[in-house]
Amino acid sequence: MAQENAQFDVIVVGSGITGGLAAKELTEAGLKVLMIERGRNIEHQKDYTTEMKAPWELPFRGVGDAELYAREYPVQMLNRHFNEFTQGHFVNDAENPYQTGEDTKFDWFRSYQLGGRSLTWGRQCYRWSDYDFDANRRDGQGTDWPIRYADLAPWYDKVEEFIGVSGAAEGLAQLPDGRFQPPMALNVVEQALRERVLAKYPDRLITIGRTANLTQAKGDEGRGPCQNRNICARGCSYGAYFSTQSSTLPAAMKTGRLTVETDAIVEQVDLDPVTKRVTGVRWVNRNTGARARATARMVFLNAGAFNSVQLLLNSRSEAAPNGLANSSGVLGTHIMDHANAIAALAMVPGFEGRTTYGNRPTGIVMPRFRNLDSLDGEGFTRGYSFQGGALQGTWSRGKRQPGIGAAFKDDLRHPGMWTMVLVTFAESVPRATNRLKLSNKTDKHGIPQLEVTFAHGKEELAALADAKREAGAMMSAAGAQVIMGMDQPNNGGTSIHEMGGARMGHNPATSVLNKWSQAHDVPNLFVTDGAQMSSSACQNPSLTYMALTARAAAHAVELLKQGAL
Repeated sequence: MAQENAQFDVIVVGSGITGGLAAKELTEAGLKVLMIERGRNIEHQKDYTTEMKAPWELPFRGVGDAELYAREYPVQMLNRHFNEFTQGHFVNDAENPYQTGEDTKFDWFRSYQLGGRSLTWGRQCYRWSDYDFDANRRDGQGTDWPIRYADLAPWYDKVEEFIGVSGAAEGLAQLPDGRFQPPMALNVVEQALRERVLAKYPDRLITIGRTANLTQAKGDEGRGPCQNRNICARGCSYGAYFSTQSSTLPAAMKTGRLTVETDAIVEQVDLDPVTKRVTGVRWVNRNTGARARATARMVFLNAGAFNSVQLLLNSRSEAAPNGLANSSGVLGTHIMDHANAIAALAMVPGFEGRTTYGNRPTGIVMPRFRNLDSLDGEGFTRGYSFQGGALQGTWSRGKRQPGIGAAFKDDLRHPGMWTMVLVTFAESVPRATNRLKLSNKTDKHGIPQLEVTFAHGKEELAALADAKREAGAMMSAAGAQVIMGMDQPNNGGTSIHEMGGARMGHNPATSVLNKWSQAHDVPNLFVTDGAQMSSSACQNPSLTYMALTARAAAHAVELLKQGAL
């Protein structure tokens, strides 16, 4: 039975891509929503303090304070988007510690502020197909998804149309087309390699990355087209890329039904032991240490995959001794992150007289071509895709190449050699041994830290080895000169696609959530961020998180109308 005296209809924990979308969908449906964010407030435009600055306007010329980073940002400094311009959009590792299990190297990149990682994400938006949703059933690893592509297709439509995704329709079954704005252009080298690779390998297509950067204004929402600066992680006053600040937050605030609480670290979701319903959440103010509570008719967890699992584990009680919604015992298990490595770096001769202008904020993608309608991968049953692009050396190449004098300086005034890079993203197989648990160590507020245990297995290693061979062969066949390639994965977490831990499934005995992202054990609890994922595919997962969030919100609203919650 729903609480009659609840302060809110819904509490949404987290304000990133899914938290912001949940708040928008639920408020637009007429519900009174509290959105709680553990980090500081960031106001659109006003608080993008480094967005328009030049390097010489910053103390360390944009590179940043190496001593500070080593001391307080040892993990975040490894993120390619992290620098002096963007450091305010990443967590301070010293203030937000986590632990790793034995033999685990896991780089957990986080953004704790209003908007979360919507301010720093890579914006790549790809639909999953039934090759992905059927993978667990097909090879018996993990638990079968309780949904298929047809269940999610209309929600992909809805999300793409709202956030604005630019891309090219290619008619591929393994990478379904969407509702796209006009695509950004392949550069001259990428276009040439697309044609050359297709001539040799008809099943392998280079296409422009599908990205949540507008190529056409959404004037009714106050969002302008991308300026091709490629400095998105500073924040974008044009609203040209999708973020909570530019898109979902204004829409939710417009309803007059949203309350936002920042600097609030949620430490527990309260459960009524009699009704088996959640009643609200408790949080601690990160600045003052003061504790507070709010009540609601239902709760949506959108704190980020690992944070949501941590919160469920920490919400132990006499009625839920192993963690909230964990009668199955699988909470915290089967976490995933794509295995990534540079499969090929190649020089591309013949284009010395061609160059580009501007800084396109997306690259290329080559969709999966392995293990589709038949198993053709050696030692692995899932797939991999490539991302990357063709790049031209600038004057900064002078830092790495020998030379001196006027001739050397003059050479650096002109564009350098073209290179092509293909980075593998291989599907991460769900395993019970890859898991999260609460550490015996606590943070400064007394909340248990999270401990991550993670390793890639033989399937991922086989996929990376195959990707290296195939990338080299494709580049060579296309007339490029391969310089190097790698088949050993980077640390876990470096794809920034961590997911799983509260997986969706048919059976309450082997999964945490049902097909509506709703807890089997607790009907008024929804988890709609990456924690719900039952497999990883090899595509970027954010668009799927958002589609599942919109779908779950609509279902939750319907249940409320029926009096079922």
